[in-house]
Amino acid sequence: MKPNPDRLALIATLAALAGALVLVPAGAATTAATAPATADAACPALLRHTMPRLQDDAPQPLCQYAGKVLLVVNTASRCGYTPQYKGLEALHARYAGRGLVVMGFPSNDFGQQEPGDAKEIGKTCFNIYGVRFPMFGKVSTVGKGAHPLYAQLAQATGHPPGWNFHKYLVDRQGRVVASFKSDVDPEDKRLTAEIDKLLAAH
Repeated sequence: MKPNPDRLALIATLAALAGALVLVPAGAATTAATAPATADAACPALLRHTMPRLQDDAPQPLCQYAGKVLLVVNTASRCGYTPQYKGLEALHARYAGRGLVVMGFPSNDFGQQEPGDAKEIGKTCFNIYGVRFPMFGKVSTVGKGAHPLYAQLAQATGHPPGWNFHKYLVDRQGRVVASFKSDVDPEDKRLTAEIDKLLAAH
């Protein structure tokens, strides 16, 4: 019996397909599909933002700070409270090893006291005050144009910033637990007591 040419061609095609087939272990596809959701679940909603780093505009996912205690501060270079940079840096030096991250967000919302660009802002915070904690690009913190992060902070506390150097304290789970007005010094015992309490909690 002569072999059927069409049948031989079909067999050759199937063999080629079988050689190219890659078997996926059971459950692997599900794992890959759910990986982003798992990553999102590990990052609190408050931190699901990407912000430019002040020094070079490099994008910084705030999710990298998940699990840390955060002190979020709107800063300005020409404000009467600008010397608070010293106290904020002191907090950074004192508590960073225990899990505190001080986060500075320059803003020109109040009194037009942060009019400069990133280079000018950097001269103040890095060169004059020796800041080493994370500083981000200039944002708006109040009103309709407020950055979503600040809109969330205001909504959670009922207190949008009233001036430069307003401080929000966020726990390790990404919950906003306290709001401190500009005149509360970074090393005020009311603030440091809350930081100590949050750092001790796991």
